[in-house]
Order: sequence, then C-alpha cells, then structure tokens
Amino acid sequence: MVNDVRSYDIIAFGDEVPGVLAIITAAREHFRRNKKYPRILLMSKGNMQEGIGGILVRGGLSYLDRSQVDQDLRDSLGLNSFGDPPAIYKEFLQKSGVVGIGLDPQKASLALRQMLSENNVDLLSRIDIKSVTKTGKKLSIIITSNGSTYTGKIFIDSTINAELAQAAGVQKLTGFASLGLPDAELPVTLIFETQGITPEKLKDIELNYLNNFTNTGNSAAQKSLLSAAGMDAKQAENLRKNLLDKQGKLKTLWIGPDYIDIRSSALSIAYQAFRGKKLSLLESGAILDSGNIAILGNSRLSWNALLFTVTATQAEELAKADGKPTPAMLQEFAFIEKWFKSIGATAVIPASELYIRHAGNVTGVVNPLTGAEMLSGGVPVNEALGTFAYHFDVRGGISGIGPRAKDKGFSNLTFSHPIFNIGIRHALIKDIPNLAVVSPASGFEGLAAAAGRIVEFNVGVGQGVGIAAIIALLNNRNLADISNQEVKQVLVATSKLSRIFGMDKTAEASRLNQLEGIMA
Repeated sequence: MVNDVRSYDIIAFGDEVPGVLAIITAAREHFRRNKKYPRILLMSKGNMQEGIGGILVRGGLSYLDRSQVDQDLRDSLGLNSFGDPPAIYKEFLQKSGVVGIGLDPQKASLALRQMLSENNVDLLSRIDIKSVTKTGKKLSIIITSNGSTYTGKIFIDSTINAELAQAAGVQKLTGFASLGLPDAELPVTLIFETQGITPEKLKDIELNYLNNFTNTGNSAAQKSLLSAAGMDAKQAENLRKNLLDKQGKLKTLWIGPDYIDIRSSALSIAYQAFRGKKLSLLESGAILDSGNIAILGNSRLSWNALLFTVTATQAEELAKADGKPTPAMLQEFAFIEKWFKSIGATAVIPASELYIRHAGNVTGVVNPLTGAEMLSGGVPVNEALGTFAYHFDVRGGISGIGPRAKDKGFSNLTFSHPIFNIGIRHALIKDIPNLAVVSPASGFEGLAAAAGRIVEFNVGVGQGVGIAAIIALLNNRNLADISNQEVKQVLVATSKLSRIFGMDKTAEASRLNQLEGIMA
C-alpha cells in the first residue's frame, strides 16, 4: 500500500519557540506579498497535545532569560528594561501575558496555538524521522517512522540537537568540541512547579535557614551545613561566608513583579543536607542549585533549579528520547517532592520534558559565529536585524575547560558579556541550501553557544530566517544565498526592525579570539 504524499512549501521540525515564531513570520510575510498563506507543516517529536512550545512549555522553562542591557546603556539610548526584543517575540510575550520574566507555559501554548491557527499551519505531533531524501543538494522529502511521506521546499530545524539536519547528513560536533572538549556538556534541568508556597512565605523560610546557617552556636544547623559541605570543615566555612554579601548582610532573595532571584545557597544547603549529598554538581551528579523562580500565581512557583550532570553523549540521547527525564532523575525528583512538602508545599509537579541547554553544534554553516565575534559586536550595523546582550552562561560549568585553558597558558576565563548584533548566516547550511538550524545547535563555535543558546536571541534569528525563507521561496533562490541585508530591508519596510546597538569590546574580543583559537 502506497502512503499519501503530502506537499508543503515549508516544513519546520521541532516545536521550540524560535522555530514556531520563524514559520509564523514566514506565513505573514508570504501573505503580505501574495495575499495568501503558504503551505506550512510543523512537525515535532514531542507531544503537542501536552502543549506547543518545546522547552518553554513542556519543559516548563518559565523564568525567561531576557536580554541583559546595562542601566547606563539603556538610559543613554532610551531603551526599555530588556533592550528592544524582536517584534515577533514581543507579540508572543504580550499574548502570553508576560509582565517581564515569568511565562506561564499553559498561556504560552495557547498563544502559539492561536498564532499557528491564524496562519493556517498544519501540525503533526509525536513523529520520528525514518529517513530523508535529497534532490541534488537540497533536502526534499521526510519519511516518518510510520511510513508517511512529506515533501517540502524549505526546511527549518529548531531542535536542541539539530535532529533533522543530522538525518540529512549535516555533521554535528558533540559537546564543546570546538574548544577541544567533545565530551563536556552543560547540565540539564528538570524544572518543577510548587503550589502552596507564596513568595512571602518562601522569603521567610529562606531567612530562617540563613539565620540558622550563619549562627555558629546553632549546632543542628551547623551539622546540616557540614553535611552539605561533604563533611569538609573548610568547605562548610566557605558556604557559611557565601551566605553574606560584601557588607556582611544576609543574601536574602529578591522578589520581582513576576520572578524571584535566589542570591544565596541557603535552600540548596538545606536540601543537600536532607539528601545527605554534597552541594557539588560534579561530585554528586545532581543538586538543587540556587533557583531562578518564575511567579505564576500567588502560590504557584516555577523552579529552574534541579540540575543533573550529563556527558555530550547523554545529552544527545536525551534529546533523541523526546527530552524525557530518566528513571534516575525521577528518583531524585521524589526527594525534591518530599523535601518541598516538608517546608510547606501542597503539590510539587515536574515538567513533562527536560530543559536541555545544549547538545552540540552543526558545522558547515554559511558563516559560523564565535564568542569573539559576539564580543566584537556581532554582524555589521548595515546588516543587523536586532541586538542581543547576554553573558556567556555556562550554568553548572563546562567540565575540563579550566585545566585545558591553563595548559594552554590561559588562567583568566572571565569575559564581560557581549552586546551583539543579530544575523541569520550562522543558521543557514551551506551544503544543504534549503535548510536552516535555528537553535542552540546552530553554527556556534568556541564560547558562542553559551550566549547563543538563549531563546530570545534565537527568536530574533528565527524571525530573520522566516523572512529569508519567503524571499527564497518566491524568487526560486537558495535559502543559504539570502543575505542579512535583504531580510533587513523587509524588517524596515514592515516597521519591525529592532534598535541596533551592538558594542565592539575590542580588547575582550581579542583575548577570547586567542583563547578560542588555541583551545580548538
């Protein structure tokens, strides 16, 4: 029996938010030009019945990493708190009811579903790729594991591990191979939601721990502190000192409009003592880190805090397995649930998928993007599609980077955060000229993935790729040949161009360029 062949103009693989917003941008641009929508299919390994939006929705990543623009720069340029995000991202956040940082996954999924529906995008959930076919250099057909066949003219891969690109034969470096560390990978997180603890109640709980752990006369608390230090008295002293700021005041948490920033490790110490495991990700394999918390309701808090170490191979395996937590991870979560209930939570609910930060990077893109280039300000002003600012965020660390750098003569691995202009050329595949990878797995080299993996940045890239896809489609051109300038012209014409303010930090960029070169 021959299966039906379904044909599309654009096929997006993976329902991560940058990919979803890329095809929505594409659909709108096609309609603007031709007064009709293109045929677009969004296919995902994940179960979109559980929500559309990848790590932000099924992964529960509610505390959004926003562009980090210094107050002085914002004041001098008249910018808002987070600079000037991509127009499509601002719209998504507004439709999801985001005040600043806290995203409710359910509202986000509803917003994306509505936007997809309005633009006539077909959805296909819980699929695996059996094989792909290329016509010449171009990707042309995806055959799914159930035997269905889908043809497309342009393909956008937004998966964390560039799964479609890999199936099409694109080489992907594992871990941080471009820094000579192919086995090293950032930790993954099982995000969870607590109910029954208000922000004010959490502040009281943490303050109680802070007071007890810094009180050397409280023998029970000091015993717990020593346990969390792995029975190392010197480490216990370091943990105790780090509960105070430079003025000697307790590092109490900060409560924002829709988020909480945990400044101390008091809660982490308390949990690790309960767990009987050292507060060391490297040694324990799993820790309750100082949390980034999104406030989703007065007693609904979303915690980005439970970290698990993974190798590059494990990160790839987890991504291929739909991002589902392993039995060992769920076993650790059972302890999390028990502990949080002991401090007042009425419910502790894990996300259905893991937050996988990074799982390697594709090679063979039109223009790879390095960390040094980010510190140089990114793409030139005349082709910039927006500006993003973020630190090189390697939460949990890149295993082995310190010793390797030291061996190469580099002792200082601290760099200021880049403020860089956005382009699309690092996402376009040279040898498969109708394929883009819009994700943490794009063509980043060196430290670039540490800032380039952030959703807000990738949405800016996705917005550009969506426009480029329509330019390519309607002019019978290769996606890989579309320039940043051509995309920029459309953003200007539609009044969607964000402010451009990338900064060239020459000395820092030069130092990182040396490091990236010698580590490769």
